[in-house]
Amino acid sequence: MPGKNSPPRTSPQESAELTDVAVGNLARRIAQHMLQETGYQDSGAATPALTLLHVLVQLQRSAERLQRSAAEQAAQAGAGYPQIGEASGMTRQGARRRWPELFHHSSEAPQEQPMMTAPARAYDVLLVEDDIADAMLIEEALSERGSRNLVQTTDGVAALEYLRDPDSVRPDLIVLDLNMPRMNGRELLRVLKNDENLQTIPVVVLTTSSAPDDVTGAYSSHANAYVTKPVNLQEFEQAVQSIDAFYLETATRPPHS
Repeated sequence: MPGKNSPPRTSPQESAELTDVAVGNLARRIAQHMLQETGYQDSGAATPALTLLHVLVQLQRSAERLQRSAAEQAAQAGAGYPQIGEASGMTRQGARRRWPELFHHSSEAPQEQPMMTAPARAYDVLLVEDDIADAMLIEEALSERGSRNLVQTTDGVAALEYLRDPDSVRPDLIVLDLNMPRMNGRELLRVLKNDENLQTIPVVVLTTSSAPDDVTGAYSSHANAYVTKPVNLQEFEQAVQSIDAFYLETATRPPHS
């Protein structure tokens, strides 16, 4: 039985055959109507085929506009990029690239179907990560929670410069890699948790290392969670949601100076 917010279950071949027949019939009717309206009288042997080609191109453009509209309607109804991608025959990353900012197209941006209770507001995340591909993966995971205020730095020095800049927005969460140039994540974590102004910001360590020393060291330095790459997106989302729920809904935030 299909799950909630899932498209009907038909094979790709069945869907293609049904669509080809329906679109072909529609295109031929439109082309015939256009030829009648223009008074076509054997002006050229290729004219009917060219007219049909013109109609098919216009139908393709119309379909693209309708796809965008349908994707927006699906988002408003609670579907997320995973469901929209599945219905479109692509991955959720592909759907997000095709329809970027799908959840920002109106003043009342719909929220994707959450796995846990969504926060009352979008929150700010500082991502300290030097790998572009991993950064995109993390951003995708965070977007599933409605967190759209993401700032990325590529090493610990840049992160501290951002955090100590009085004009920067204080993040609600820091996602931290361990292996980076200049100041690595281990050093940055120790600095953060010994800084009276920064130590209350929850930190999720996301790294390729599963070495016991790294895990123990991170928790000894008061990391709030430790997740090893490669990571299942669903599990990572759950970890982020748990920390988010505690920090935003339970813990008292320190006053800004």
